[in-house]
Amino acid sequence: MIRFEGVSVRYDDSAAPVLSGVDLHIPEGELCLVVGRTGSGKSTLLRTVNGLVPHFTGGTLSGRVTVAGRDTREHPPRELADVVGFVGQDPASGFVTDVVEEELAYGMESLGVAPDVMRRRVEETLDVLGMAAVRDRPLASLSAGQQQRVAIGSVLAAHPRVLVLDEPTSALDPQAAEEVLALLQRLVHDLGLTVLLAEHRLERVVQYADRVVLVPGGGRPLVVGRPQDVMATSPVAPPVVELGRLAGWSPLPLSIRDARRQSGSLRDRLAVDVRPAARPTSGPLIADVRRLVVRYGDVVALRSVDVQVRAGEVVALMGRNGAGKSTLLTSLVGMTGASAGTVRVCGDDPHGLRPRDLVRRAGLVPQEAADLLYADTVARECDQADRDAGAPAGTTAGLLARIAPGIGGTVHPRDLSEGQRLALALAVVLAGSPPLVLLDEPTRGLDYPAKRDLAAILAELAASGHAIVLATHDVELAATVATRTVVLAEGEIVSDGPTGEVVTSSPAFAPQVAKVLSPGPWLTVDDVALALRPAG
Repeated sequence: MIRFEGVSVRYDDSAAPVLSGVDLHIPEGELCLVVGRTGSGKSTLLRTVNGLVPHFTGGTLSGRVTVAGRDTREHPPRELADVVGFVGQDPASGFVTDVVEEELAYGMESLGVAPDVMRRRVEETLDVLGMAAVRDRPLASLSAGQQQRVAIGSVLAAHPRVLVLDEPTSALDPQAAEEVLALLQRLVHDLGLTVLLAEHRLERVVQYADRVVLVPGGGRPLVVGRPQDVMATSPVAPPVVELGRLAGWSPLPLSIRDARRQSGSLRDRLAVDVRPAARPTSGPLIADVRRLVVRYGDVVALRSVDVQVRAGEVVALMGRNGAGKSTLLTSLVGMTGASAGTVRVCGDDPHGLRPRDLVRRAGLVPQEAADLLYADTVARECDQADRDAGAPAGTTAGLLARIAPGIGGTVHPRDLSEGQRLALALAVVLAGSPPLVLLDEPTRGLDYPAKRDLAAILAELAASGHAIVLATHDVELAATVATRTVVLAEGEIVSDGPTGEVVTSSPAFAPQVAKVLSPGPWLTVDDVALALRPAG
Protein backbone atom coordinates (compact mmCIF):
# COMPACT_ATOMS: atom_id res chain seq x y z
CA MET A 1 0.00 0.00 0.00
CA ILE A 2 2.82 2.44 0.94
CA ARG A 3 6.29 2.02 -0.54
CA PHE A 4 9.47 4.06 0.04
CA GLU A 5 12.30 3.47 -2.45
CA GLY A 6 15.61 5.17 -1.70
CA VAL A 7 13.87 8.19 -0.18
CA SER A 8 15.92 11.10 1.14
CA VAL A 9 14.66 14.50 2.28
CA ARG A 10 16.79 17.58 2.77
CA TYR A 11 15.43 21.01 3.66
CA ASP A 12 17.02 24.09 2.14
CA ASP A 13 18.41 25.42 5.43
CA SER A 14 19.61 22.04 6.71
CA ALA A 15 23.23 20.93 6.60
CA ALA A 16 22.28 17.25 6.62
CA PRO A 17 19.31 15.31 5.27
CA VAL A 18 16.43 14.65 7.66
CA LEU A 19 15.84 11.27 6.03
CA SER A 20 18.37 9.36 3.97
CA GLY A 21 18.07 6.21 1.85
CA VAL A 22 14.73 5.06 3.25
CA ASP A 23 13.49 1.75 1.86
CA LEU A 24 10.23 0.62 3.46
CA HIS A 25 7.08 -1.22 2.45
CA ILE A 26 3.89 -0.97 4.53
CA PRO A 27 1.28 -3.47 3.31
CA GLU A 28 -2.47 -3.09 3.32
CA GLY A 29 -4.17 -3.63 6.65
CA GLU A 30 -1.14 -2.94 8.85
CA LEU A 31 -0.86 -0.63 11.84
CA CYS A 32 2.66 0.78 11.65
CA LEU A 33 3.99 2.85 14.55
CA VAL A 34 6.72 5.44 13.95
CA VAL A 35 8.87 6.28 16.99
CA GLY A 36 11.92 8.41 17.69
CA ARG A 37 13.28 11.38 19.58
CA THR A 38 11.67 14.80 19.25
CA GLY A 39 12.84 16.35 15.96
CA SER A 40 14.25 13.11 14.57
CA GLY A 41 12.22 13.29 11.33
CA LYS A 42 9.05 11.35 12.18
CA SER A 43 6.74 14.12 10.96
CA THR A 44 8.76 14.46 7.75
CA LEU A 45 8.39 10.73 7.11
CA LEU A 46 4.63 10.94 7.60
CA ARG A 47 4.25 13.98 5.39
CA THR A 48 5.92 12.31 2.44
CA VAL A 49 2.99 9.86 2.31
CA ASN A 50 0.37 12.45 1.29
CA GLY A 51 2.72 14.73 -0.63
CA LEU A 52 2.99 17.55 1.90
CA VAL A 53 6.72 16.87 1.58
CA PRO A 54 7.92 18.36 -0.70
CA HIS A 55 4.90 20.08 -2.35
CA PHE A 56 4.13 22.35 0.63
CA THR A 57 7.12 22.12 2.95
CA GLY A 58 9.75 22.79 0.32
CA GLY A 59 13.12 21.09 0.37
CA THR A 60 14.30 18.29 -1.88
CA LEU A 61 12.85 14.79 -1.99
CA SER A 62 14.85 12.18 -3.87
CA GLY A 63 13.79 8.62 -4.40
CA ARG A 64 10.17 7.55 -4.74
CA VAL A 65 7.13 7.33 -2.46
CA THR A 66 4.04 5.59 -3.81
CA VAL A 67 0.64 5.15 -2.19
CA ALA A 68 -1.80 2.74 -3.82
CA GLY A 69 0.41 2.99 -6.89
CA ARG A 70 0.43 6.81 -7.06
CA ASP A 71 3.77 8.59 -7.03
CA THR A 72 3.59 11.46 -4.51
CA ARG A 73 6.02 13.53 -6.58
CA GLU A 74 3.49 13.59 -9.40
CA HIS A 75 0.35 13.84 -7.25
CA PRO A 76 0.00 16.73 -4.77
CA PRO A 77 -2.04 16.28 -1.56
CA ARG A 78 -5.35 17.26 -3.18
CA GLU A 79 -4.97 14.41 -5.69
CA LEU A 80 -4.22 11.92 -2.91
CA ALA A 81 -7.07 12.96 -0.60
CA ASP A 82 -9.32 10.10 -1.68
CA VAL A 83 -6.78 7.49 -0.59
CA VAL A 84 -4.83 9.20 2.21
CA GLY A 85 -6.41 10.82 5.27
CA PHE A 86 -3.92 12.96 7.23
CA VAL A 87 -4.27 14.41 10.75
CA GLY A 88 -1.43 16.66 11.92
CA GLN A 89 -0.16 17.58 15.36
CA ASP A 90 -2.25 20.76 15.52
CA PRO A 91 -5.80 19.75 14.55
CA ALA A 92 -7.30 23.24 14.86
CA SER A 93 -5.00 24.57 12.12
CA GLY A 94 -6.67 22.25 9.63
CA PHE A 95 -10.28 23.16 10.36
CA VAL A 96 -12.19 24.75 7.49
CA THR A 97 -15.68 25.20 8.97
CA ASP A 98 -16.94 26.45 12.34
CA VAL A 99 -19.23 23.64 13.57
CA VAL A 100 -18.48 20.02 14.43
CA GLU A 101 -20.99 18.38 12.06
CA GLU A 102 -20.04 20.66 9.17
CA GLU A 103 -16.35 19.85 9.65
CA LEU A 104 -17.06 16.12 9.52
CA ALA A 105 -18.93 16.60 6.24
CA TYR A 106 -16.54 19.04 4.56
CA GLY A 107 -14.00 16.52 3.32
CA MET A 108 -16.70 14.35 1.79
CA GLU A 109 -18.25 17.36 0.07
CA SER A 110 -14.86 18.13 -1.49
CA LEU A 111 -14.67 14.56 -2.80
CA GLY A 112 -18.23 14.68 -4.22
CA VAL A 113 -19.73 12.04 -1.91
CA ALA A 114 -23.50 11.64 -2.39
CA PRO A 115 -25.61 13.50 0.23
CA ASP A 116 -27.32 10.36 1.59
CA VAL A 117 -23.99 8.57 1.99
CA MET A 118 -22.49 11.67 3.56
CA ARG A 119 -25.30 11.89 6.14
CA ARG A 120 -24.90 8.24 7.12
CA ARG A 121 -21.14 8.51 7.50
CA VAL A 122 -21.41 11.65 9.63
CA GLU A 123 -23.79 9.87 12.02
CA GLU A 124 -21.52 6.81 12.16
CA THR A 125 -18.48 8.95 12.89
CA LEU A 126 -20.22 10.93 15.63
CA ASP A 127 -21.22 7.70 17.35
CA VAL A 128 -17.83 6.04 16.99
CA LEU A 129 -16.00 9.03 18.47
CA GLY A 130 -18.61 9.64 21.15
CA MET A 131 -19.28 13.20 20.00
CA ALA A 132 -22.98 13.18 19.13
CA ALA A 133 -23.68 15.49 22.08
CA VAL A 134 -21.48 18.26 20.62
CA ARG A 135 -22.47 17.95 16.94
CA ASP A 136 -23.86 21.51 16.86
CA ARG A 137 -21.08 23.07 18.96
CA PRO A 138 -18.68 25.65 17.48
CA LEU A 139 -15.25 24.15 17.02
CA ALA A 140 -13.69 27.07 18.89
CA SER A 141 -15.68 26.16 22.02
CA LEU A 142 -14.27 22.62 22.21
CA SER A 143 -11.37 21.52 24.37
CA ALA A 144 -8.13 20.56 22.61
CA GLY A 145 -8.91 16.90 23.06
CA GLN A 146 -12.36 17.28 21.53
CA GLN A 147 -10.86 19.16 18.61
CA GLN A 148 -8.41 16.31 18.06
CA ARG A 149 -11.26 13.84 17.87
CA VAL A 150 -13.12 16.00 15.36
CA ALA A 151 -9.99 16.20 13.22
CA ILE A 152 -9.65 12.42 13.22
CA GLY A 153 -13.35 12.02 12.49
CA SER A 154 -13.23 14.46 9.57
CA VAL A 155 -10.79 12.24 7.67
CA LEU A 156 -12.33 8.94 8.77
CA ALA A 157 -15.71 10.00 7.41
CA ALA A 158 -14.28 10.05 3.89
CA HIS A 159 -13.31 6.35 4.17
CA PRO A 160 -9.68 6.64 3.00
CA ARG A 161 -7.55 3.53 2.34
CA VAL A 162 -4.58 4.95 4.27
CA LEU A 163 -4.77 6.92 7.50
CA VAL A 164 -1.72 8.93 8.61
CA LEU A 165 -1.75 10.42 12.09
CA ASP A 166 0.87 12.58 13.81
CA GLU A 167 0.51 12.36 17.61
CA PRO A 168 -3.19 11.36 17.48
CA THR A 169 -3.67 10.91 21.24
CA SER A 170 -1.42 13.69 22.52
CA ALA A 171 -4.31 15.92 23.64
CA LEU A 172 -6.68 13.16 24.72
CA ASP A 173 -7.47 11.92 28.21
CA PRO A 174 -6.79 8.20 28.82
CA GLN A 175 -10.40 7.13 28.19
CA ALA A 176 -10.71 9.12 24.95
CA ALA A 177 -7.33 7.82 23.77
CA GLU A 178 -8.47 4.24 24.32
CA GLU A 179 -11.61 4.92 22.28
CA VAL A 180 -9.61 6.34 19.37
CA LEU A 181 -7.09 3.49 19.43
CA ALA A 182 -9.88 0.93 19.62
CA LEU A 183 -11.39 2.58 16.56
CA LEU A 184 -8.09 2.40 14.68
CA GLN A 185 -7.78 -1.31 15.48
CA ARG A 186 -11.27 -1.98 14.14
CA LEU A 187 -10.46 -0.08 10.95
CA VAL A 188 -7.27 -2.10 10.48
CA HIS A 189 -8.66 -5.51 11.40
CA ASP A 190 -12.17 -5.28 9.96
CA LEU A 191 -11.77 -2.99 6.95
CA GLY A 192 -8.14 -3.53 5.97
CA LEU A 193 -7.25 0.15 6.46
CA THR A 194 -3.54 0.89 6.53
CA VAL A 195 -2.62 3.10 9.49
CA LEU A 196 0.70 4.91 9.84
CA LEU A 197 1.04 6.90 13.04
CA ALA A 198 3.72 8.66 15.03
CA GLU A 199 3.24 8.82 18.78
CA HIS A 200 5.36 9.75 21.78
CA ARG A 201 3.02 8.19 24.35
CA LEU A 202 4.06 4.67 23.47
CA GLU A 203 2.44 3.24 26.60
CA ARG A 204 -0.88 3.80 24.87
CA VAL A 205 -0.23 2.30 21.47
CA VAL A 206 2.85 0.07 21.14
CA GLN A 207 0.99 -3.12 22.07
CA TYR A 208 -1.38 -2.60 19.13
CA ALA A 209 1.31 -2.09 16.47
CA ASP A 210 2.04 -4.73 13.85
CA ARG A 211 5.39 -3.15 13.16
CA VAL A 212 7.54 -0.35 14.58
CA VAL A 213 9.71 2.05 12.58
CA LEU A 214 12.39 3.78 14.65
CA VAL A 215 13.65 7.05 13.15
CA PRO A 216 17.08 7.63 14.77
CA GLY A 217 17.50 11.15 13.38
CA GLY A 218 20.41 12.76 11.57
CA GLY A 219 19.63 10.88 8.37
CA ARG A 220 20.73 7.57 9.90
CA PRO A 221 19.10 4.35 8.64
CA LEU A 222 15.68 3.44 9.98
CA VAL A 223 15.27 0.48 12.32
CA VAL A 224 12.24 -1.58 11.30
CA GLY A 225 10.88 -4.71 12.94
CA ARG A 226 8.49 -6.35 15.36
CA PRO A 227 7.60 -4.15 18.34
CA GLN A 228 9.41 -6.42 20.86
CA ASP A 229 12.58 -6.43 18.76
CA VAL A 230 12.74 -2.67 18.18
CA MET A 231 11.76 -1.79 21.76
CA ALA A 232 14.59 -3.95 23.15
CA THR A 233 17.15 -1.29 22.18
CA SER A 234 15.05 1.77 21.34
CA PRO A 235 16.13 5.05 23.01
CA VAL A 236 12.43 5.81 23.50
CA ALA A 237 10.36 3.17 25.29
CA PRO A 238 7.28 3.12 27.54
CA PRO A 239 7.57 2.39 31.28
CA VAL A 240 6.38 -1.22 30.93
CA VAL A 241 9.27 -1.88 28.52
CA GLU A 242 11.76 -0.10 30.79
CA LEU A 243 10.50 -2.21 33.69
CA GLY A 244 10.96 -5.35 31.59
CA ARG A 245 14.51 -4.30 30.75
CA LEU A 246 15.26 -3.66 34.44
CA ALA A 247 13.85 -7.03 35.50
CA GLY A 248 15.42 -8.92 32.60
CA TRP A 249 12.12 -10.32 31.33
CA SER A 250 12.00 -12.27 28.10
CA PRO A 251 10.05 -11.88 25.94
CA LEU A 252 9.92 -8.16 26.57
CA PRO A 253 6.37 -7.16 27.61
CA LEU A 254 4.51 -4.50 25.66
CA SER A 255 1.26 -4.50 27.66
CA ILE A 256 0.21 -4.48 31.31
CA ARG A 257 -1.23 -7.96 30.91
CA ASP A 258 2.04 -9.43 29.62
CA ALA A 259 4.05 -7.68 32.33
CA ARG A 260 1.73 -8.87 35.13
CA ARG A 261 2.25 -12.45 33.99
CA GLN A 262 6.02 -12.09 34.40
CA SER A 263 6.06 -9.91 37.51
CA GLY A 264 5.62 -12.53 40.25
CA SER A 265 9.28 -12.81 41.22
CA LEU A 266 9.79 -9.06 41.03
CA ARG A 267 6.82 -8.43 43.32
CA ASP A 268 8.28 -10.96 45.76
CA ARG A 269 11.60 -9.09 45.79
CA LEU A 270 9.75 -5.84 46.42
CA ALA A 271 7.61 -7.32 49.21
CA VAL A 272 10.15 -6.28 51.84
CA ASP A 273 9.37 -3.17 53.82
CA VAL A 274 10.85 -0.71 51.35
CA ARG A 275 8.77 2.26 50.24
CA PRO A 276 9.38 5.04 47.70
CA ALA A 277 10.95 8.12 49.20
CA ALA A 278 8.47 10.56 50.69
CA ARG A 279 7.66 13.58 48.54
CA PRO A 280 8.98 16.88 49.90
CA THR A 281 6.84 18.96 52.20
CA SER A 282 5.44 22.28 51.01
CA GLY A 283 5.99 25.82 52.20
CA PRO A 284 4.19 29.20 52.14
CA LEU A 285 0.91 29.65 50.30
CA ILE A 286 1.41 30.83 46.69
CA ALA A 287 -1.99 30.35 45.04
CA ASP A 288 -5.33 30.47 46.86
CA VAL A 289 -8.58 29.68 45.03
CA ARG A 290 -11.80 29.87 47.04
CA ARG A 291 -15.25 28.77 45.83
CA LEU A 292 -14.37 29.74 42.26
CA VAL A 293 -17.15 29.69 39.68
CA VAL A 294 -16.46 30.37 36.00
CA ARG A 295 -19.16 30.54 33.35
CA TYR A 296 -18.93 30.78 29.56
CA GLY A 297 -22.44 31.92 28.70
CA ASP A 298 -24.73 29.12 29.81
CA VAL A 299 -21.85 26.69 30.33
CA VAL A 300 -20.47 26.38 33.86
CA ALA A 301 -16.79 25.49 33.49
CA LEU A 302 -15.88 25.54 37.19
CA ARG A 303 -18.26 24.95 40.08
CA SER A 304 -17.25 26.23 43.53
CA VAL A 305 -13.63 25.07 43.25
CA ASP A 306 -11.30 25.31 46.26
CA VAL A 307 -7.57 24.79 45.65
CA GLN A 308 -4.53 25.97 47.55
CA VAL A 309 -1.01 25.56 46.20
CA ARG A 310 2.10 26.06 48.31
CA ALA A 311 5.74 26.64 47.53
CA GLY A 312 7.51 23.37 46.85
CA GLU A 313 4.42 21.60 45.57
CA VAL A 314 4.00 20.11 42.12
CA VAL A 315 0.27 19.73 41.58
CA ALA A 316 -1.09 17.70 38.66
CA LEU A 317 -4.57 18.63 37.42
CA MET A 318 -6.17 15.61 35.80
CA GLY A 319 -9.57 14.71 34.41
CA ARG A 320 -11.42 14.16 31.16
CA ASN A 321 -11.20 16.61 28.28
CA GLY A 322 -13.45 19.56 29.07
CA ALA A 323 -13.35 18.98 32.85
CA GLY A 324 -12.16 22.54 33.54
CA LYS A 325 -8.39 22.09 33.90
CA SER A 326 -7.37 24.78 31.40
CA THR A 327 -9.99 27.18 32.78
CA LEU A 328 -8.48 26.85 36.25
CA LEU A 329 -5.02 27.60 34.88
CA THR A 330 -6.15 30.68 32.95
CA SER A 331 -7.98 31.89 36.07
CA LEU A 332 -4.68 31.79 37.95
CA VAL A 333 -3.09 34.20 35.46
CA GLY A 334 -6.11 36.50 35.16
CA MET A 335 -7.00 35.53 31.59
CA THR A 336 -10.38 34.22 32.75
CA GLY A 337 -12.51 36.27 35.12
CA ALA A 338 -14.38 34.72 38.03
CA SER A 339 -18.17 34.64 37.96
CA ALA A 340 -18.04 34.05 41.71
CA GLY A 341 -15.41 33.29 44.32
CA THR A 342 -11.85 34.57 44.62
CA VAL A 343 -8.41 33.90 43.13
CA ARG A 344 -5.21 35.09 44.77
CA VAL A 345 -1.63 34.61 43.57
CA CYS A 346 1.07 35.78 45.97
CA GLY A 347 -1.73 37.64 47.76
CA ASP A 348 -2.99 39.55 44.72
CA ASP A 349 -5.91 39.10 42.33
CA PRO A 350 -4.20 38.26 39.02
CA HIS A 351 -7.15 39.60 37.03
CA GLY A 352 -6.31 43.13 38.19
CA LEU A 353 -2.54 43.05 37.72
CA ARG A 354 -0.64 44.67 34.88
CA PRO A 355 1.18 42.16 32.65
CA ARG A 356 4.66 43.19 33.80
CA ASP A 357 3.58 42.70 37.42
CA LEU A 358 1.79 39.43 36.70
CA VAL A 359 4.81 37.77 35.05
CA ARG A 360 6.75 38.26 38.28
CA ARG A 361 4.14 36.15 40.06
CA ALA A 362 2.96 33.54 37.55
CA GLY A 363 3.94 32.15 34.17
CA LEU A 364 1.69 30.02 31.94
CA VAL A 365 2.68 27.78 29.05
CA PRO A 366 -0.58 27.30 27.11
CA GLN A 367 -1.57 24.28 25.06
CA GLU A 368 -0.67 26.17 21.88
CA ALA A 369 2.95 26.90 22.64
CA ALA A 370 3.33 29.02 19.49
CA ASP A 371 1.18 31.71 21.14
CA LEU A 372 4.23 32.69 23.22
CA LEU A 373 6.69 32.83 20.33
CA TYR A 374 7.13 35.85 18.07
CA ALA A 375 10.83 36.20 17.14
CA ASP A 376 12.10 35.05 13.74
CA THR A 377 14.79 32.68 15.07
CA VAL A 378 15.18 30.41 18.08
CA ALA A 379 18.31 32.29 19.18
CA ARG A 380 16.53 35.67 19.16
CA GLU A 381 13.58 34.15 21.02
CA CYS A 382 15.96 32.91 23.71
CA ASP A 383 17.85 36.22 23.92
CA GLN A 384 14.63 38.21 24.24
CA ALA A 385 13.34 35.86 26.94
CA ASP A 386 16.56 36.38 28.90
CA ARG A 387 16.15 40.16 28.68
CA ASP A 388 12.45 40.08 29.58
CA ALA A 389 13.15 37.88 32.61
CA GLY A 390 16.26 39.75 33.69
CA ALA A 391 18.11 36.44 33.55
CA PRO A 392 21.80 35.92 32.68
CA ALA A 393 22.49 35.57 28.97
CA GLY A 394 22.18 31.97 27.84
CA THR A 395 19.67 30.95 30.52
CA THR A 396 16.80 30.24 28.12
CA ALA A 397 19.07 28.55 25.59
CA GLY A 398 20.47 26.33 28.33
CA LEU A 399 16.99 25.28 29.46
CA LEU A 400 16.02 24.56 25.87
CA ALA A 401 19.09 22.41 25.34
CA ARG A 402 18.13 20.33 28.38
CA ILE A 403 14.50 19.82 27.36
CA ALA A 404 15.01 19.29 23.61
CA PRO A 405 18.67 19.17 22.59
CA GLY A 406 19.85 19.77 19.07
CA ILE A 407 17.59 22.68 18.04
CA GLY A 408 19.55 25.14 15.89
CA GLY A 409 19.56 28.80 16.82
CA THR A 410 18.92 29.97 13.26
CA VAL A 411 15.68 27.96 12.84
CA HIS A 412 12.40 29.88 12.74
CA PRO A 413 10.16 28.85 15.70
CA ARG A 414 7.28 28.18 13.30
CA ASP A 415 9.42 25.60 11.48
CA LEU A 416 9.91 23.53 14.64
CA SER A 417 7.93 20.40 15.37
CA GLU A 418 5.11 20.64 17.90
CA GLY A 419 7.33 19.15 20.60
CA GLN A 420 10.20 21.48 19.82
CA ARG A 421 7.94 24.54 19.91
CA LEU A 422 6.61 23.41 23.27
CA ALA A 423 10.14 22.96 24.57
CA LEU A 424 11.04 26.49 23.46
CA ALA A 425 7.93 27.98 25.09
CA LEU A 426 8.71 26.10 28.30
CA ALA A 427 12.22 27.48 28.30
CA VAL A 428 10.91 31.04 27.72
CA VAL A 429 8.54 30.85 30.71
CA LEU A 430 10.93 29.03 33.03
CA ALA A 431 13.67 31.57 32.35
CA GLY A 432 11.74 34.09 34.45
CA SER A 433 11.51 31.62 37.35
CA PRO A 434 8.13 33.00 38.58
CA PRO A 435 6.86 31.80 42.01
CA LEU A 436 3.90 30.08 40.30
CA VAL A 437 4.57 28.07 37.13
CA LEU A 438 1.54 26.81 35.21
CA LEU A 439 1.73 24.32 32.36
CA ASP A 440 -1.14 23.16 30.17
CA GLU A 441 -0.38 19.74 28.64
CA PRO A 442 3.39 20.30 28.84
CA THR A 443 4.41 16.94 27.37
CA ARG A 444 2.57 17.16 24.03
CA GLY A 445 5.14 16.21 21.43
CA LEU A 446 7.90 15.40 23.96
CA ASP A 447 9.65 12.03 23.95
CA TYR A 448 10.52 10.09 27.11
CA PRO A 449 14.06 11.48 27.58
CA ALA A 450 12.71 15.02 27.11
CA LYS A 451 9.97 14.33 29.66
CA ARG A 452 12.56 13.10 32.16
CA ASP A 453 14.53 16.31 31.65
CA LEU A 454 11.34 18.34 32.08
CA ALA A 455 10.49 16.46 35.28
CA ALA A 456 13.99 17.15 36.61
CA ILE A 457 13.62 20.88 35.86
CA LEU A 458 10.22 21.02 37.57
CA ALA A 459 11.61 19.17 40.61
CA GLU A 460 14.48 21.67 40.81
CA LEU A 461 12.05 24.59 40.61
CA ALA A 462 9.88 23.08 43.36
CA ALA A 463 12.93 22.40 45.54
CA SER A 464 13.95 26.06 45.20
CA GLY A 465 10.55 27.24 46.46
CA HIS A 466 8.38 27.54 43.35
CA ALA A 467 4.83 26.22 43.13
CA ILE A 468 4.07 24.17 40.01
CA VAL A 469 0.61 23.39 38.62
CA LEU A 470 0.34 21.33 35.47
CA ALA A 471 -2.80 20.23 33.66
CA THR A 472 -2.02 16.93 32.02
CA HIS A 473 -3.37 13.67 30.65
CA ASP A 474 0.11 12.19 31.00
CA VAL A 475 -0.25 9.86 33.97
CA GLU A 476 3.43 8.92 33.74
CA LEU A 477 4.53 12.53 34.17
CA ALA A 478 2.20 12.95 37.15
CA ALA A 479 3.59 9.78 38.72
CA THR A 480 7.14 10.99 38.19
CA VAL A 481 7.00 14.57 39.41
CA ALA A 482 3.68 15.48 41.08
CA THR A 483 3.57 15.65 44.86
CA ARG A 484 -0.20 16.05 44.73
CA THR A 485 -2.92 15.29 42.21
CA VAL A 486 -6.27 17.04 41.80
CA VAL A 487 -8.89 15.33 39.65
CA LEU A 488 -11.64 17.44 38.07
CA ALA A 489 -14.93 16.23 36.59
CA GLU A 490 -17.63 18.49 35.14
CA GLY A 491 -15.97 21.53 36.70
CA GLU A 492 -15.83 20.08 40.22
CA ILE A 493 -12.99 18.62 42.27
CA VAL A 494 -13.66 14.93 42.85
CA SER A 495 -10.28 13.97 44.31
CA ASP A 496 -7.41 15.88 45.90
CA GLY A 497 -4.51 14.21 47.69
CA PRO A 498 -1.00 12.77 47.49
CA THR A 499 -0.27 11.50 43.98
CA GLY A 500 0.48 7.97 45.13
CA GLU A 501 -2.93 7.65 46.73
CA VAL A 502 -4.97 9.40 44.03
CA VAL A 503 -3.55 7.74 40.92
CA THR A 504 -3.36 4.20 42.26
CA SER A 505 -7.00 4.34 43.33
CA SER A 506 -8.10 5.13 39.76
CA PRO A 507 -7.69 2.59 36.91
CA ALA A 508 -7.85 5.44 34.41
CA PHE A 509 -5.05 7.51 35.96
CA ALA A 510 -2.75 4.80 37.35
CA PRO A 511 0.71 4.68 35.69
CA GLN A 512 1.94 1.49 34.04
CA VAL A 513 4.29 0.45 36.85
CA ALA A 514 1.53 0.83 39.44
CA LYS A 515 -0.75 -1.40 37.38
CA VAL A 516 1.92 -4.05 36.93
CA LEU A 517 3.00 -4.12 40.59
CA SER A 518 -0.38 -3.51 42.21
CA PRO A 519 -1.15 -3.46 45.12
CA GLY A 520 2.36 -2.20 45.83
CA PRO A 521 3.13 1.53 46.18
CA TRP A 522 5.51 1.74 43.22
CA LEU A 523 4.73 4.39 40.60
CA THR A 524 7.79 4.60 38.35
CA VAL A 525 10.66 2.46 37.08
CA ASP A 526 13.05 4.69 39.05
CA ASP A 527 11.14 3.83 42.25
CA VAL A 528 11.61 0.14 41.53
CA ALA A 529 15.29 0.51 40.60
CA LEU A 530 15.97 2.38 43.84
CA ALA A 531 14.21 -0.28 45.90
CA LEU A 532 16.24 -3.05 44.24
CA ARG A 533 19.56 -1.28 44.77
CA PRO A 534 21.73 -3.12 47.30
CA ALA A 535 22.05 -1.44 50.68
CA GLY A 536 25.07 0.85 50.85
